[in-house]
Amino acid sequence: MSNKVKGVSNQKENDMQTRELGRTGMQITPVGLGTWAIGGGDWAYGWGSQDDRDALAAIRRAVELGVNWIDTAAVYGLGHSEELVGRAIAVMPEKPFVFTKCSLVWDAERKIGNSLKAESVRRECLQSLKRLGVDAIDLYQIHWPNPEEEIEEGWTEMARLKKEGLVRHIGVSNFTVAQMQKASAIAPVETLQPPYSMLRRAIEAEILPWCAEQGVGVIVYSPMLSGMLTGAMTKERAENLPTGDWRRNNKEFQEPRLSLNLELVELLRSIGSRHGRSPGEVAVAWTLRHPAVSGAIVGGRSAAQVEGVIGAGSFRLNDDELSEIEAFVSAMPK
Repeated sequence: MSNKVKGVSNQKENDMQTRELGRTGMQITPVGLGTWAIGGGDWAYGWGSQDDRDALAAIRRAVELGVNWIDTAAVYGLGHSEELVGRAIAVMPEKPFVFTKCSLVWDAERKIGNSLKAESVRRECLQSLKRLGVDAIDLYQIHWPNPEEEIEEGWTEMARLKKEGLVRHIGVSNFTVAQMQKASAIAPVETLQPPYSMLRRAIEAEILPWCAEQGVGVIVYSPMLSGMLTGAMTKERAENLPTGDWRRNNKEFQEPRLSLNLELVELLRSIGSRHGRSPGEVAVAWTLRHPAVSGAIVGGRSAAQVEGVIGAGSFRLNDDELSEIEAFVSAMPK
């Protein structure tokens, strides 16, 4: 059974050229679907209530529009996001790549903790395989490098899982260069998933250059800063986020950052309007401009949300537009 999406309707419309993900051999579309938000609001890092029918429709629509990879994690919705991904891809004749993550575990009281113990990593993998309904996970990632003293034990087990064929490729998320070097002494780090947006640029200094030099594939998350740069966020909406939405307590959704960020969105809206693109598509395209970035994860809680950002996969900003954004962001208070 193929893991590549071919001949999907509207593929030509979006015209997404695939890129090789590091040295994995996987050719991925520039954007992939992220499933953090569709896990629902009944857990510590939820995005508020979510209709499963909308979630399934979002996954189907992304694949119809040409996206050939889905990024999820066991902890999203405490297993629920993986279950939804499994339900969606079960009926697809040609399946997208499926990437998921381990290391964040929860107990009977739904309290989340960290573990990179070998037996925990293996148990999580087997549970993810069952929820996703697949024989092997295309890319298995350590979600967070915690506890740090367990990185080597956890990575050794990740390499075992790959050798056994339970996962095809192994990567990390939120790791520093030093942590990736530590893991690389055991087995090659094939991919990195860091946060990256025009308002979160820390990885440009050391991490992205190291990944480019080492041939590590990079897929970035939160390119729209968790919805702030989509164009749909307003001051009123930010101030009235539901109690189950983790963003209520995030500084980027509170003053004084909120008003500054919304001013940036208006610049992105102006640039996007010249090309028939949304502010979110401009924000995602900005991350894809970096030569070390293979792909960007875009979230979608409904088919309509997916349709509003998917065009970023075939959109490129010109030098003048990049300069406009750089000038604005550089002038923003830190």
